[in-house]
Amino acid sequence: MRAIDKIEVELSVVLGRTNMPIAQLLRLGRGAVIMLDDTDTDDVEIVANNSHFASGQVIVKDQQICVEISDFEQNEQ
Repeated sequence: MRAIDKIEVELSVVLGRTNMPIAQLLRLGRGAVIMLDDTDTDDVEIVANNSHFASGQVIVKDQQICVEISDFEQNEQ
């Protein structure tokens, strides 16, 4: 096994964002629904180690929710 195969990466998918007052946030209970600014057809943000990595679309495949990568971030350093 190559050394790079052992590197762990924290991966997150951001479905959307919203703003709400703290008082409203504190009143949320189990089962609360939070409306997001994005729609179901908007791209999701894929984040690796707290940095934007790619964009994608949420899809359902074999009864599982998946994210299909559609665009990679080009980091030129």
